[in-house]
Amino acid sequence: MNNKLWQSLVNAWKIPDLRTKLLFTAAMIAIYRFGAHVPTPGGALARVALFALGIMPYITASIIMQLLTVVIPKLEELAKEGEQGQKEITKYTRWLTVGLSFVQAMGYLALFRSQNALPDLNVWRGALIVSALVAGAVFVMWLGELITARGIGNGMSIIIFISIVSRIPSGAAKLVTMNLVTIVLFVVIALAVVVGVIWITTGERRVPVQYAKRVVGRRMMGGTSTFIPLKVNMAGVIPVIFASSVMMILPTFTQFLGNGGIAGWFNRTLGPSTFLFIILEAILIIIFTYFYTAVTFNPIDQADNLKKYGGFVPGVRPGRPTAEYLDRILTRLTLPGALFLAALAVLPWLMSRTLNVPFYFGGTSLLIVVGVALDTMRQMEAQLLMRHYEGFLK
Repeated sequence: MNNKLWQSLVNAWKIPDLRTKLLFTAAMIAIYRFGAHVPTPGGALARVALFALGIMPYITASIIMQLLTVVIPKLEELAKEGEQGQKEITKYTRWLTVGLSFVQAMGYLALFRSQNALPDLNVWRGALIVSALVAGAVFVMWLGELITARGIGNGMSIIIFISIVSRIPSGAAKLVTMNLVTIVLFVVIALAVVVGVIWITTGERRVPVQYAKRVVGRRMMGGTSTFIPLKVNMAGVIPVIFASSVMMILPTFTQFLGNGGIAGWFNRTLGPSTFLFIILEAILIIIFTYFYTAVTFNPIDQADNLKKYGGFVPGVRPGRPTAEYLDRILTRLTLPGALFLAALAVLPWLMSRTLNVPFYFGGTSLLIVVGVALDTMRQMEAQLLMRHYEGFLK
């Protein structure tokens, strides 16, 4: 770390409000890590941890609700009602989280049963394990919401960040057991992925916007120039999460049917580690990237807002031509972002097949880590700049 970063950390610690948020976030993270090592009642030691489901059921439920908001008119009306409507959507998201947690907990139970990890399993013991896993997922959801409300950064993202970072020491310990050539190749690939993730995360196309001068009362307004930032990866890591969730639906249900017959054939052909599974997941990621980008950025609404406030893109007529222009740019810009996300999903499979990496290495994990780190630093920088301190980013 350089002196500037150390000074920024010292400045952040000097601010009572920011210091309280940092300490609160650290306390919630400590509780989460403690629960991740507490065995589930009825589970075989640490084979079934209380927080084994983590935050993923809530993340998946949130993504589903965002997509349903576009499809279902009633939910779309709630989204436009402000804070009260958002509370209703949050309530639906929480109940959907409970349902998804139950389904995933049943899948975990079937998996451990097929592996004979729980030899004395019966109905009551199974019910106890499922109930504990669902309760753990709900508690993690609550921790994430507390961090968002009272801490620093997005709570859900922080929890995912901590889950990924906590696996680094064990991965590093296994890395040193590999031969020198493999270690060098691994480090080079990892650094290249980090550079690519930072480039994609921060990359954007700035569409220039000019506002015409107009008279409001006795004052002359407008005449300013600005831009519309269109990110290369506007969807973030959400397409990866949603695609992986969709791809795991059928394997989760086939675990209930054992390893024989159709279920066995399906696991061998379209199991999580098969080539066909990876290809289909990559295709889904590309599709969901375009779909989620279309959900989060509406060129027609953007063009209407520009026209309403007297703004226009130089060389493009206001209204529909502006919407078509923005849509054309966004479509071309999204393609490299979508292909990059798909490549990150394929990377772990390639690493395991070519370098025989003895641990999971995911480019999507690096995408989450870099994205969360940048977002948290921006939030802390905003807090510092509000109090006339120099931030982390220049």
